[in-house]
Amino acid sequence: MRKPIVAGNWKMNKTVAEAIELAAAIKRELGDCKDVDIVLCPPFTAIQAVSETITGSHVDLGAQNMHWEKSGAFTGEISAAMLRELYCHYVILGHSERRQYFGETDAIVNKKVKAALAANLKPIVCIGETLEEREAGRTEEVIETQVRGSLADLTPRDLVECILAYEPVWAIGTGKTATPEQAQEVHAFIRGLLRDIADEAVAQSVRIQYGGSMKPANARELMGQPDIDGGLIGGAALEARSFVEIVRGAI
Repeated sequence: MRKPIVAGNWKMNKTVAEAIELAAAIKRELGDCKDVDIVLCPPFTAIQAVSETITGSHVDLGAQNMHWEKSGAFTGEISAAMLRELYCHYVILGHSERRQYFGETDAIVNKKVKAALAANLKPIVCIGETLEEREAGRTEEVIETQVRGSLADLTPRDLVECILAYEPVWAIGTGKTATPEQAQEVHAFIRGLLRDIADEAVAQSVRIQYGGSMKPANARELMGQPDIDGGLIGGAALEARSFVEIVRGAI
């Protein structure tokens, strides 16, 4: 059985004080939860504060991005070692907003994934199609290109350390959500790709999150699908009560 994993992507939200307040509220409710892997991904400025806030709980820490190089003249960037020093265990890579607004390609995501794994960070690798691509019947084509490109040259051992997040771009922050059946169909397709890339054992081990407007009202039904192993939560992760309810929907 794959253990559910629910990660809150806070994006460019929350001051340090607000981040501490949110993390503390989540810790109070979920600090002893062992049935779900819970990950908070605050902005870089709040990582240390959140790290200190969740100490001693079962809530884990993640980052929203990182550079693939260990150090150097990369103004504004953060390395894997810097994240590890603050007790990050996860990092979101290739989010659709990074691809759309900052020009990240599958090749760039692949370099970041390899750097994360080398630093003992677990990558949450995001993939997903736009509305235009879905309406053109290209969902599987786009997903396959992204999966194969983002995970290129990884060993089976590497692959099982990765989490994939299917985030249909048309459902992020729009209030639109893929139906459980639509989401399951793509998740099953992704698992089939993993089987083809590696083997059945890898395909059955890798956790695949859903990340498109998941909220308390639809979380349990979405995560009840056989190939949906949790959620990558955006807007609903910015309020403790809604995030807690989503996590409880995974149990």
